[in-house]
Amino acid sequence: MAYNLKDKLVVAVSSRALFDLEAENKIFEEKGLDEYYKYQLENEDTPLKKGTGFRLIDNLLKINDYFSEEEKQVEVIILSKNNAASSLRITTAINTHKLDIVCSGWTSGNDISTYLKAYKVDLFLSAAEEDVINAIQNGVAAAKILPSHEDVHNSLGNQVRIAFDGDAVLFSEESELVYKKHGLEAFVEHEKKNKDNPMKKGPFGKLLLTIASLQQKFKDKESPIRTALVTARSAPTHERVIKTLNVWGVRIDEAFFLGGSEKYEILEAFGADIFFDDQDTHLDLSVSVVPSAKVIHKSIEDFNK
Repeated sequence: MAYNLKDKLVVAVSSRALFDLEAENKIFEEKGLDEYYKYQLENEDTPLKKGTGFRLIDNLLKINDYFSEEEKQVEVIILSKNNAASSLRITTAINTHKLDIVCSGWTSGNDISTYLKAYKVDLFLSAAEEDVINAIQNGVAAAKILPSHEDVHNSLGNQVRIAFDGDAVLFSEESELVYKKHGLEAFVEHEKKNKDNPMKKGPFGKLLLTIASLQQKFKDKESPIRTALVTARSAPTHERVIKTLNVWGVRIDEAFFLGGSEKYEILEAFGADIFFDDQDTHLDLSVSVVPSAKVIHKSIEDFNK
């Protein structure tokens, strides 16, 4: 059966983002590729534990339960630098966990990002920073999955819950740079002056629009996917955010303007299946309560092309 990836939410995930392969990665780093492949082949039937990205992927795939096989809305693709021979352990784990993943690519160490556009990928999750940066440079929303405590792998329910930071994630880093260079007072004045000027899209702006389009298919019933904006902004700088989203024609289900207070308790209460942020100071705390991923914006050039 041919799979049409057009007009779907397509998520590509590396094997190390989906499953806990940190011990195996250590073998690769310390003993090299050949020993890594040997270990994978020798442990083909050894079960793999869930990785940080598992909870999100599991719930995303459940959205397809609302649709026929021909009309399913979410496609998940494994893209890995493993070779095909050592991939059997990964595919065995996929079958064990009953994940409906039928597409995969195994590049034997070559750059994964080359294939993202061919697969029509909307979001790429990887544990390898280099792969994430390459994906961003290819215009794909990408984030580095962070190691999490095993307790965060258990979802609060089947509804997908995705939380985003604002500046340098959903929106461009223009305003954040004002804050970094000139301080809070200059940032507030800049945002008040530009409150009627919509912000440009950041690396995850297009993804939010794709999710909003999917949500529209559930107008008359509760959507299986819910979004939240969790930002350090507060009044009066929140006004520009709201006006920007209105101009984009996109709804955000929940919005929290925290004025610089900690995010992790809000994220835990929201029950995020994934939280995207660009700041280590927030992620260092969030990883203890929800699966988290870092948006590496230092390589971002232009997400509005």
